[in-house]
Amino acid sequence: MYKLLNRAVCSMLAMLMLIFMVTGCGQKGSQELEDYKTGMTEFYDKLSQLDDSMNNIDTSSDTAKLELLGYLDEMNEAYKVMAATAIPEEFSGIADIAAEAADYMQMANESYHEAYDGEFNEESEMLASQYYERANSRVNVMLQVLHGEIPEGDGVIVTTQEAGQFSTIGATSE
Repeated sequence: MYKLLNRAVCSMLAMLMLIFMVTGCGQKGSQELEDYKTGMTEFYDKLSQLDDSMNNIDTSSDTAKLELLGYLDEMNEAYKVMAATAIPEEFSGIADIAAEAADYMQMANESYHEAYDGEFNEESEMLASQYYERANSRVNVMLQVLHGEIPEGDGVIVTTQEAGQFSTIGATSE
């Protein structure tokens, strides 16, 4: 039941650890950039906490489905907050990706509810898993950009104003 969900969450958790290390280094800069760093750190902290909670669900419990759906609801809200966070000019290229991630998480959440509310619906579970993976892949692209990497992956098209000109969240200017 949780196999596909856990695989995606585990890969995202590894990426979370990288962002924690990068955002731990302070950068002097605009207030907008600092606010964005704070918002993204809160987003990843929340995802990490939810991942831990989902992985600790007792799958034999009568309340396992309700617990999972509750955590997915919380994750959906975290994605909405992330997408609504003002993105500084340095990262304006990921605005659409952030919105897409939140949209896919919304669809994943709705499909998981269709799958687990009441009688189990395998087709909805499979659809939910696909939406969930799409949401996570967008978050991974965002992480690549925030780390100053050129994003890679299926369907990723990169255009820059000046080739190789990236300002990362983790860069320091002292």
